[in-house]
This record gives sequence, structure tokens and C-alpha cells, in this order.
Amino acid sequence: MILKITANSQIFLFNVKIYNLRICGKKITMNTLNDLHKISGSFSNTEKMPVLFLGHGSPMNAIEENQFVTGFRNLAKTLPQPNAILCISAHWFTNGTKVTAMEMPRTIHDFGGFPKALFDVQYSAKGSPELAIETQQLLLPTAIELDEEWGLDHGAWSVIKHLYPEANVPVIQLSIDYTKPAQYHFDLAQKLSALSHKGILIVGSGNIIHNLRMVDFQDFDKDDYGYDWAIEARATINEYLTDGNFQPLIDFEKQSRAFQLAIPTPEHYLPLIYTLGLKGKQEELSLFNDKLLGGSLSMTSVKIM
Repeated sequence: MILKITANSQIFLFNVKIYNLRICGKKITMNTLNDLHKISGSFSNTEKMPVLFLGHGSPMNAIEENQFVTGFRNLAKTLPQPNAILCISAHWFTNGTKVTAMEMPRTIHDFGGFPKALFDVQYSAKGSPELAIETQQLLLPTAIELDEEWGLDHGAWSVIKHLYPEANVPVIQLSIDYTKPAQYHFDLAQKLSALSHKGILIVGSGNIIHNLRMVDFQDFDKDDYGYDWAIEARATINEYLTDGNFQPLIDFEKQSRAFQLAIPTPEHYLPLIYTLGLKGKQEELSLFNDKLLGGSLSMTSVKIM
């Protein structure tokens, strides 16, 4: 049965049998349109939330005290309290697009070789099956899989924990389809803009310049240190960002040799493209934590408000 339901000016299409709907692995019996409305209209309209891209860097930023962590905490003081968070992390790179839909996402320690104290971190934010469903419907006709296996990877929890250390805001993740070009991700992000008007803080998490093979570990603690190509790439990218000239950033694979060294693989860069796709015409874009690290990494972060 196809039902068309209007809730909060959004049209939701559910291809379900009312008497045998399964959401997140649980059988839910629904006999009225009011029950469906409760799911699809869970988040009331609000003033538009900011949109963020956070340069997450090393997982150790989750437990260390440094200038970048301070930058995240200072950012948090400027943010309105969200109803929930949707995070697009570099570390959930999938064939197709998925959204976490469990009630209690696990904390994923998707790294190795770090101190036990980092593996002991648990970020116990709730999930939001309701937001997952709403996200799934907003992105139609793109097929979005409701996922119950993933959780919160370190691209999400290592930075969100500095914004909301009490883990009192529900968090879901949207994966990045590695089969699609940047323009696809920019266009898909634009469909998410309605969530920003429902109190949802959308966060991209990655690193704009991210070449791990060329990291200078001997000078890793040197302040704002980058190779010549990294300095060039950062200056050019920052100019495009602040000028609102996003098309060259979408077409990053066609840019200079400095771009190719800065973005040898796309997974850490594409969360930025989601953030840019959500910028409104009248909104301002600002940069923070704008420093190079270890020669071949950048911690540059973006706030759109």
C-alpha cells in the first residue's frame, strides 16, 4: 500500500503494510494516520540551525587538551541547543547510502595503536530512529538503508563529545556512498536542508587536507606547519570557501597538483561538500581551527550560520 502523508509541510511516502510495518527490526502495529504522523513529524519547526564541518584530525583529540579541542569547545558556546545531530563522517564510507537507526548507537573504536585510555572512551548519546526515518524520506528517490549495525565512529564521537560532553543530544550518522562523485553529494546534501529548520545540527567531519602517507611525524607538534603544496592548497581552498565559489571545490579532481596531493583520496574531503551543499544564500561562512599539521594535514573547520 502506498500512503501519502503530509506533516509539517513535508511529504512522506511509505511503501508499507499498516498492519505489519517493521522499523529498526521491531514490529510496529499502526492503525491510524495519526500514528504515522507521530513518526514523520517528530521534530517541530525551529529557526535554522548552523551547519558545521569539523576537522577531526587524530583520534587522540578526543582525550587530549590542545588548541583544536579548545576551538571545538569555543564553537559550542555559540550554538543553539539542537534537538538532535546528524553527522556525516569520513569513517563511514559505503556502497550506497545508509543512516543509523538504532536507539542506542555503540561507540566504535575504529583505529589501532593508540593508548588504552582512548579505547576506554564511551560516548553514550542516544540515537534517533525517528530522525533516521525522516532523513530517509527527505532523500527520496535516493534509496537510503536504515542501518542497525554501525553506531558512532571516531569521526563523529571524537569531536561531538567536545560540543556536548554530557552526551545529552541524540546523534545519528549518514554514510558517504563511495561510488558517487562530489556533485552527487553536494546535491544530496541540499535535500537535507529541511532538517536544519527542525533543530537538527548537521555536522560534516573529516579533514580538508589529508595525506597520511606524507605526514612529517618528527615535526608533528610544530605549530601551523605545512609543506609548500599544503600551504598552496589551503590558501586556494580557503579563498574559494570565503568567496562562496564552491564549484571548483566540487570539481576538486580537476584542480592543481597541490589539490591532488592535499586530497589523494576523497573520504575525508567529501564531508565538507555536504556542509557546503547546505549553505543558504544569505548565510555567512567562517573558518576556525585553520592550521596545518604535520606538513600534510589541515584542521581547518567551517561554520555556516
